[in-house]
Amino acid sequence: MSSTILETDRNIATTKALFLAFGAKDIPAIMEFLHEDCVVEFYGPSTIPYAGIYRGHEKCRRFFERVLSSVDIHQFDAEEFIAERDKVIVTGHLNLTARSTGRPIDSDFVHVITLKDGKWLRFRDFMNTAVAVAAFS
Repeated sequence: MSSTILETDRNIATTKALFLAFGAKDIPAIMEFLHEDCVVEFYGPSTIPYAGIYRGHEKCRRFFERVLSSVDIHQFDAEEFIAERDKVIVTGHLNLTARSTGRPIDSDFVHVITLKDGKWLRFRDFMNTAVAVAAFS
């Protein structure tokens, strides 16, 4: 097997493991999978409590803490993993409830993840933010 295939397999395995940690709400485990120079980008207005760009390990921790404290997760299904070299793209579906309002967030999502040294360096989250805005408004 070539080193590129091994790297791709490792990056998919890391991404799946982080998703499992997220589903278990295990912040310390999530942090183990993040590079110290990680960046999280969640696009959307400030109505969404976790929207924004987070740079550095501790700020990325705050992103995951904000998400997990802001919503109840009913469904977070990663459906497809597409990987090449240092990139993993994940498509899936989520169903959440905004804790502040009790309203649903039901959307497909796309995550674009860049890895370095086997850890997440950059995480970009794309979903139907209009649904999230409506849920938090």
